[in-house]
Amino acid sequence: MNYLPIDYIEPVFRPPSEAKSLILQVSNGCSYNNCTFCEMYTAPQKKFKPKAIAEIEKEVRAVAAKMPGMRRFFLADGDAMTLSFRRLKEILECINTHFTHRERVTAYCLPRNIKNKTVEELAELQSLGLSMVYVGCESGDDKVLECVQKGETFDSSKAALLKLKAAGIKSSVMILNGLGGRTFSEQHAVNTARLMNETQPEFVSTLVVSFPMGDERFRDGFKGDYEPLQQTELFEEIRTFIANLELTDTVFRSDHASNYLVLKGNLGADKQAMLDKIDLALNKPGAIPLRQEWQRGL
Repeated sequence: MNYLPIDYIEPVFRPPSEAKSLILQVSNGCSYNNCTFCEMYTAPQKKFKPKAIAEIEKEVRAVAAKMPGMRRFFLADGDAMTLSFRRLKEILECINTHFTHRERVTAYCLPRNIKNKTVEELAELQSLGLSMVYVGCESGDDKVLECVQKGETFDSSKAALLKLKAAGIKSSVMILNGLGGRTFSEQHAVNTARLMNETQPEFVSTLVVSFPMGDERFRDGFKGDYEPLQQTELFEEIRTFIANLELTDTVFRSDHASNYLVLKGNLGADKQAMLDKIDLALNKPGAIPLRQEWQRGL
């Protein structure tokens, strides 16, 4: 990203689907940063801090002068939606002023980011271009959420997703396969499916929980009651999750690099086809191409 006139504080993360978007780092790090499964913003330089609006405007002008045809924008870092309605409105207005062909603006979002914003405020942000947010729900099971120190519950996640829908902002919900380990695998799958059924998000994606820097901090939250799922157990869990989904028009993806088994389709139209693919992976090893360990590097 060195060719861009933006002062990034590395590392910078984005969803896979934002590969062609301009990343505007409107805040650094994550305002919550207590989830035991997340290592994205633990480096010393990633302490949370909003970027000054004057600096954001300066960077937007500089990018517009160099790349005026940009159409897609992603607001980083981990939970840009924690910024106030007023600040988010200023940022969106700045983007619209300098990029007349703007198609969409997106951002990561924690359920707690939505609590103090009204439906009317969110709808205004949507009218200014904020068309979708990536909501890190991770699980719909209260016990699992407690163990991983998510600071959310089934009810708080549900309230946020429904408020976003009422405002016309699409939700792309992220779920972590294997988050509850063996002990909580079934309730994690079933209750997460229930959360999706009661909110009907436009997009759902699953990632496999992984710990490239070690899992000691994560295990502490389970007080010794955590055993990681093996590959076939991960498949069984996602099968339980999909089997319990009652979605009418949701795009589903498990194509993140962490997944062994790639699944893509629309739920519910492609539900049975996905279940059949999982069954084939479970019952006929080798019949379905899977990602090898070296391909799952994050």
